[in-house]
This record gives sequence, structure tokens and C-alpha cells, in this order.
Amino acid sequence: MQELFSVSFADTLLRFVICLFVNWFIVQFLYFRKSHRRDFYFTFVIISVAIFFLVYLMMGMDRGKATMGVGLGLFGIFSIMRYRTDSMPVREMTYLFVVVCLSVVHAMADSIGVDDNGKMIGTPLAELAVIDVITILCIVAFEWFLKLESTKLIQYDRIELIKPERRDELIADLEQRTGLKITGVKVGAIDFLRDMAILKVTYEDADPHGNDEADNLLKLRRAQLQEV
Repeated sequence: MQELFSVSFADTLLRFVICLFVNWFIVQFLYFRKSHRRDFYFTFVIISVAIFFLVYLMMGMDRGKATMGVGLGLFGIFSIMRYRTDSMPVREMTYLFVVVCLSVVHAMADSIGVDDNGKMIGTPLAELAVIDVITILCIVAFEWFLKLESTKLIQYDRIELIKPERRDELIADLEQRTGLKITGVKVGAIDFLRDMAILKVTYEDADPHGNDEADNLLKLRRAQLQEV
């Protein structure tokens, strides 16, 4: 009786399970823990699945004929991929690239076997595990030890506080009025006729993507008004 799955495809399914678990772990415990963006959660996991099988089928069932040119071509395609709705922040783009990379690496890894000369070929699962662990550790290190900061543009009315010698008073007033932990302030345009200045404020933010949806809606609204 013919077997339902070949040995090589069974090995592929095992690598797929490992790849899906690793990407899910990264998205669930490293990305979603801070951003809480369910839309990108869905995107990352589904793209991980789609990329893995797309690369696997493009490489062909004969893993020995796989070429790096196909993989590099895929990276070129996804590097210019853009969603035509909301723009994707840099942090989300980074996680998307990590998910794509790990999916491609696991899909292109050959099954363990022996060639005609008796030499072992293929990529051991231990090597893939080391790659996964290194990737996760790098993400953990930078996510946990780097401060998350965001910026805002503020129209400020108390221009007497924009003087360099009154910087501490300016920061204290901004923190009191905005409720944010201000780490830096840059003064932009100044309008003495209306007693107004434009400030670029940098502040610590535990959820740097909380206002992304509102910002994107404002950008979309401005674009629609310009078209009219």
C-alpha cells in the first residue's frame, strides 16, 4: 500500500510545526505584549504559514535542486510589498521581516539524508533550533533593555517658557498638562502674533502604537480633503 506521506514531506511538516510555534512565540510574547495590535497579530501568523508553503512549493519537491536565487527573489518581492491601506510602522515592519525570514529559512532547509557517496546532507533540526533561539534572544535583549519612546507635535501657547534657561519649567508644564513623561523637547516654528510655538516632544510610552490607528485616520482624512 502506498504511503500517504513521503518521508521528506513528513520532515517538512515537522519543520513547519517548529516554524509556526517559533513565530507564534515571537508574536505572542514579544510583539503583542507591548503593542496589543490584533490586526498585526493576525497578519504575522497567517503570513508565516503562507510564506512557508509558498517557498516550499516554489523550491520543488526535489530539495537537492533548490537554489538560493529563488530565496533571494522572494526577499526582493516582499521587501517592496506595501499594504495599500494604513502605513505600517517600523517596529511592525521589523517583526514582519523576522517572520518572513524564519519562514523562508525553515522552508528551504533540506531533509536529512545520505547522498550517493554516503555523505550526510540536509539541515539538522538542531541547527534550525539554534537559529530560532538566537533570533528570539536578540529580540528579547532589545525589547527589554531599550526604552520605548514616541514623539508628538504640540501647538504650545506659553512661548515665554521656550527660552533655553526655562527648559525645566517648560518640561514640567508639558508633563502636567499632557500627563506624559517628557524626555526631550525641540522648538520648531514660533508665531509671536498668535503667541504660539510648535514643539516636538519626545516621551516614554509603554504602548507606542496606541495612537497609530487615529494617526492613520487623520492622514487618510487629509489625503481625501486634498483630492477634493
